[in-house]
This record gives sequence, structure tokens and C-alpha cells, in this order.
Amino acid sequence: METLRVELGARSYPILIGSSILSELGRYLTSFSLASRIFVATNTTVGKIYGKEAADALTKAGFQVLYCELPDGEEYKSLDSASQLYTRALEGGIERQSAVVALGGGVIGDLAGFVAATYMRGVPLIQVPTTLLAQVDSSVGGKVAVNHPKGKNIIGCFYQPRLTFIDVATLKTLPPPELRAGLAEVIKYGIIWDEGFFCFLEENLGEVLGLDQEVLVEVVRHCCAIKAKIVEKDEKELGLRAILNFGHTVGHALEALTNYQVYRHGEAVAVGMAVAATLAVRRGLLAPEYGKRLISLLEQVGLPTRVPCAAEEIMRILPRDKKVWKGKIRFVLPLALGHVEIFSDIEPPEIRAALEECRKKGRDGCDSTG
Repeated sequence: METLRVELGARSYPILIGSSILSELGRYLTSFSLASRIFVATNTTVGKIYGKEAADALTKAGFQVLYCELPDGEEYKSLDSASQLYTRALEGGIERQSAVVALGGGVIGDLAGFVAATYMRGVPLIQVPTTLLAQVDSSVGGKVAVNHPKGKNIIGCFYQPRLTFIDVATLKTLPPPELRAGLAEVIKYGIIWDEGFFCFLEENLGEVLGLDQEVLVEVVRHCCAIKAKIVEKDEKELGLRAILNFGHTVGHALEALTNYQVYRHGEAVAVGMAVAATLAVRRGLLAPEYGKRLISLLEQVGLPTRVPCAAEEIMRILPRDKKVWKGKIRFVLPLALGHVEIFSDIEPPEIRAALEECRKKGRDGCDSTG
């Protein structure tokens, strides 16, 4: 098992990474000062596969488990779902030292994390991510939130977990499209921080897609180590941490534009990364061959890289993004593999031109009902 640590003073916590370790979850939690009653929040999809194993592991370690399943889907990352969890927690006797265990992907991690941060002004949070995207991204760093109809993750806060517990064996039951979506965030780390890691992914993509457990542990460990370094330097995204938003400006716009029904998060981010790379090449910031390598790797994974609708459809959504600063849309742009910078001086005509260049052919436009 690999162990990392996010060093944030009193809010520091470990990240445990291994294969086939879910049955040990309860044993590891006994080292924390937690109340005996524990709240497991998951969704119906994950619950069918891992709910009993997780609950049994906790019960075996002496915990009394309050278990709650919500429907699966981005649309359930809402204040209404949070209210349902608050009610279950109150009715089930969850107290201030009772941990909330978020068992699932990014939606459950963000939603249950938001509930943990706000229930009784904050109770312990344990992240147990079961998707690749959640394992390398949303379960580390303390961002918790719910969506608003007009924007993704608009209602939230920074709230660090006590532990992030990652079992890469759960990826064996992940639908292939979800695995590919998670790889978008994996590739992101190679672009924003580590050229060597990007090359590793190019050379070992077959093993990753084939779910080689040893390779997956290394990939997840490397991504978590990078994110930990960034979060340690900038916990609340006042500077450096914003580079983690590479691809997310356009990605979030696509998600909102399609009512979170068309794109998985990683798929939307892949399109956003392609647009950002195209914008950087057009500005002369990025050598064209690097842009081609990024887009090629995304396409080898099976991710979308082309914009599916007219630029103006996306342009009208971009100003809602929470990364807008003093009315300026901020973009994270690559200058080389392993190096990005944040730009706030990109004018709308530049953005439109990059969007149009990346416009996808052979697919209907966005369902712009959002």
C-alpha cells in the first residue's frame, strides 16, 4: 500500500492507495478519534457493488453504520439531496464526532463532503472514491460543493477530509466510458506539472486501459502527489491551485450548456483542454507539436476533443464561471508539456476563434436548454 500525506498543519491528512483494500477500511478508521456511529453516503450504482463490503468492514471494526443510498447522477448533486442527507443524519443520531464516509465518485464525494462540512458546522469526512476521476482529483484537496441550475459547484466550500482511502480495484467495475473520463484528469497532471508523467502515460496507455493494478496504483499515486503539492502551496485557490482548472473553463460551460446530461465531467474537460491548447498554439505560446501530442493522447483514450456547437453558445455561458476575475474570463494555457500559466487578458474574439477551430464535425449542436 502507498501512503501520501497532504501537509496542511492542523488540517493535514493521509492518502492511502492500494488494490483490494476496501475490506480494511474500518481497521484504518479505528486510529481516528471518531464516534461509534458512522454515516455512509453512496449512490444506488456503487451501493449495489461495494455498499455491503464497506459497511461490513466498518461493522467488523466496531462502528454502528447508518447507510444511505441516493440515486446516481450529476443532477442529484443538489441542495435537495443535501437536505435528504441532513435529515437522515439527524434521524440516525449522527453527532459531531461521527464521520461521514463518501463512498462513490465525484458526485457523492462532493455532495457528502458538502454535507460533512455544514452538518453541525462540520463533522469528520472520509473520502472513499470509487472512480478514477474521484481518486486522482475530487477526493484530494478539500473542494466540496453542490450544483446550482445555472452553474456547476457554485455552492460549496473548502473542507479537508480526515482520510482519503483509495482502492484501485474498484476501477475493475467502472464502465469503460467512466474510466476514459477519469483519464482526462490524469492527462491533465502531465500537462500542468510533469512532462515525464505525460510521457509515461503515452508509453503505458495500454496497461492503464487494461487496468493493470500495479500501473494504476502508480498512476493514482503520482496524480495525488502532484495535487497534494499544489494544495499545500495554495489550499484555497488564491494563486497556484488555479492551474488545476486547466480545461475546466470551457469544460464547465459545456456541462452547464447541456444540463449536465450529455458530457461526463472528464469528457467536457477533454474538450476544454483541446480548446486551451488550440488557443495557446494560436497565441504562439505552445509549439504546435505539443498541442498535437495532447490532442492525440486524448483521442487515443477515446475522449472528445472537438467543440460540438457554435462558439456563441459557449461564449454566453463563460461569464458565469466562478473563475471569472474582475469581469475577465481566466484561462489556464499550456506553454510546454509540464508547464502552464494563467491568463486573464484573452479577448472574446480569440476565444471564439479557438472554439470555432475546435468545433466538432458530424455531431448535432448542443442542447442549449440550460
